[in-house]
Amino acid sequence: MESSNITTCEQKRRYGDACGTAHALELIGDRWALLVLRELLLGPRRFSQLRADLPGLSANVLTQRLTELEERGLVRRRKLAPPASVQVYQATAWGLEVEPVIQALGRWAARSPLHDPTLPISGVSVLLSLRTMIDAKRARKIDARIGFLFGNDRYVARLRKGRIKIAQGEVEGCDLIISGAPATLAAVIYGGAPLDRLGLTGDRALAERFVGLFVLPLKVGGGS
Repeated sequence: MESSNITTCEQKRRYGDACGTAHALELIGDRWALLVLRELLLGPRRFSQLRADLPGLSANVLTQRLTELEERGLVRRRKLAPPASVQVYQATAWGLEVEPVIQALGRWAARSPLHDPTLPISGVSVLLSLRTMIDAKRARKIDARIGFLFGNDRYVARLRKGRIKIAQGEVEGCDLIISGAPATLAAVIYGGAPLDRLGLTGDRALAERFVGLFVLPLKVGGGS
């Protein structure tokens, strides 16, 4: 009976349209599916980490979405090596290819006058926004490693030749380490909040240059 229900549900989600966009929605168009996949783009995460960074998502729905994404070949489960020895979820190589789609959607939606930047934002989400909104011309002369601490989560950004690469990693040895809540980082970079709201270790001059490298697109109608 359960298998039959799943099959019926999957059939209801099909658009009966050969367009690749229609099939993309069948793959990641369910509520929360794209955001769950987004949270795995910078490295594997535990179930508890996903729940914490998607506070509006129930444990049951998260389990369902992870199962569906795994069945569709976008996510896989694995166990970390000792001493951690815990189960994590990670995007497959094909799943990681969705990042340009998320970047394009994010840049497009940021132009909406209805977008509310004061809502909660996860660490992965704000870091992905940096990869989307970086101004390559402003950044082209900066060569640096910048670490980010969001609670127990650690990420390292490599800024070089106008591009920024970000992944999970240890922050020791970085030129600059930025700590604080993801929403605070977003407020400083995109909202003009004071830099001192963040914890800074290392090159403050680099921090001042760094937060000015990211530019939001103009709102629909030409507003800023």
